Amino acid sequence: MRLIAAAVLILGLAACGAGEDSGSDTGSNTDIPAAPPAPAPTVQPLDPAAVQTALATLPVAYAEADLENGQRVFARCRSCHTLPEGGPDAVGPNLYGLFGRPAATHGAYRYSDALKASGWIWTAETLDPWIENPRQALPGNKMTFAGIRDAEDRRDLIAYLRVAAGATA
Repeated sequence: MRLIAAAVLILGLAACGAGEDSGSDTGSNTDIPAAPPAPAPTVQPLDPAAVQTALATLPVAYAEADLENGQRVFARCRSCHTLPEGGPDAVGPNLYGLFGRPAATHGAYRYSDALKASGWIWTAETLDPWIENPRQALPGNKMTFAGIRDAEDRRDLIAYLRVAAGATA
């Protein structure tokens, strides 16, 4: 029985091309071009004036932010949060319109009692310690994310969020 299962697995892998050296010149599958590598994520083209307007609402240190790095750092957040306007909540709430919004007030998302009682308004100043270490910034919240320790990555992420997620104020 194990031999049959192993044979099925090997045949399945061979049919999928697994284990083949894609750089070899064996003549097999020469008429099928290799898929190009996926491009690295980049910030969507934005109106430079809109970017400057959004960044101008942040403290001066954010003027030097790297938005492309911020987008890459956001990949750590993407498993729990969405950004587009009207996007769904996931494990965490949708972040569109985050800046200027009182904490724990987005739609029907079920926030922790700690966040509801925080009295926070989401700004760069409240997001920075939250993103660095959510459990330390607000004990009792339900965000399980370990945090982003690097200050430049946080700066870039906050600037990216300000540009990509819009604002209520």
